Amino acid sequence: MAKQITLRMLREREACDKQVELFRSLFGDAAQVTEDAAVAVADRFNWDWAASNFLTAAALTEYDRVGAAARAEYDRVRAPALAEYDRVGAAARAEFYRVTARTFARLYRGQEG
Repeated sequence: MAKQITLRMLREREACDKQVELFRSLFGDAAQVTEDAAVAVADRFNWDWAASNFLTAAALTEYDRVGAAARAEYDRVRAPALAEYDRVGAAARAEFYRVTARTFARLYRGQEG
């Protein structure tokens, strides 16, 4: 049987107002905690906070272990994309600065006074 998380439990553990309201909009007063339900809102609900507040010490250790492995894979995959973003962004910024500098100089020279 799935365990529940309730609005009352969130308030008792001093969850932030934003997450309390999000929980209410997603689940109402209570949610059955299942893998499907958790995954369905994984991009919005703060499961790290929930883990720290609702898991036993042993379960939290396992949660952190699995999370660390997932974070490492995320960072490994994300690194080349960030490098490409930085490379392209640097070229775009440089062009922006050239265009705005030329425009400023042209307009400033053309002012009276």
